[in-house]
Amino acid sequence: MHGSIDATSTDGKNVYVAVHGGAGHHAVGTEQQVKRALKRACTVAIHASVLTSSSALTIVEQAISVLEDDECLNAGYGSNLTESGTVECDAAIMEGRSQDFGSVGAVPCVKNPIRLAKAVLEHSREPDPLGRLRPLHLVSVGAQSFASSKAQAVVAPNDMISPRAKDDWEKWMSRLDHPSEPTSLQTASTMQDTVGAVAWDGEGTLAAGVSSGGLLLKYPGRVGEAAIYGAGCWAQQSADGNDAELRRIPTNTATGAGEHIIRTGLARSIGDAFRVPGPPGIEVDTHEILRHILVDHFQTPTRARGECSPNAGVLLLTKEVDDEGRVKPRLWCAFTTESMAVAYASSGQPKPKSYILRRPKGLASSGTSSLYITALPLQG
Repeated sequence: MHGSIDATSTDGKNVYVAVHGGAGHHAVGTEQQVKRALKRACTVAIHASVLTSSSALTIVEQAISVLEDDECLNAGYGSNLTESGTVECDAAIMEGRSQDFGSVGAVPCVKNPIRLAKAVLEHSREPDPLGRLRPLHLVSVGAQSFASSKAQAVVAPNDMISPRAKDDWEKWMSRLDHPSEPTSLQTASTMQDTVGAVAWDGEGTLAAGVSSGGLLLKYPGRVGEAAIYGAGCWAQQSADGNDAELRRIPTNTATGAGEHIIRTGLARSIGDAFRVPGPPGIEVDTHEILRHILVDHFQTPTRARGECSPNAGVLLLTKEVDDEGRVKPRLWCAFTTESMAVAYASSGQPKPKSYILRRPKGLASSGTSSLYITALPLQG
């Protein structure tokens, strides 16, 4: 059910980044390609952060941009196609200290949606000359127009379509138009999931981000959890910087069945669970929080709506303070699916570690025993 390895202590000056390539089905034949993409994302983000003292937001943006450029993942260039054969992307990013958030939904022709989501966040911080409220979320052609105004990379529609995504679209459109036998995309080996990243910068600020091409053959205009506030990513910490009083500060990114994740506000629910005070003297149990949210808050009510196998995965970075006031990170991964792809690195250990975590065969595919939780050894 779970494993746990403490990270090394840190003075808070190190930089940490972790990424995921979705929770679902990862074929053995594509495992190395996915792991290479995840490692490359960590390497680029850590290298840039050391050279430029990047903020947590920028670290997340850089890591996810690398994932968006790789065909093997369902984000940016590798995105699944809509029923109409086009690419529409969702992305969001959030900072813990300010709780600032920005996202885009169903946006076409934008090479790196995560960069656009960050531009929306930064735009929301600027005063408006007429006193209008600045948007936190832009969609469709409005988001595309905003991208052009902010010198974001806007490309031709066909430039967003990868060969793999086109092949999958043609295969499943044929089955949709000429059904010959019962089949379901929910159990198919196609890439359906979101990518994401969490980061801790040299100032101790946390951030999280998420990007997705959405479900294969989704309705045009559909917006998934990757663009919705509180659903696909969440970051929180003390606004005044006094994180020691909070004991354990989380940032996380979620992936899986978008509509179910939206209904439960999965990423924010995990953050809120860390705010609930426990009995005096009792340490926060991160494993129990993940179990409670994913089983009691997500799986159980979703099954009550008639969904037999509600799937989700979470990558969680916590900033913890021990009894002696020392700050340290811990990285957790939890998923109800067959597998989840993750990688992580730090300025102290810049060579990334990457894994396709697979649920042990002894765990059932349904029920609470389908949940797999582990802590990963994030080194300083």
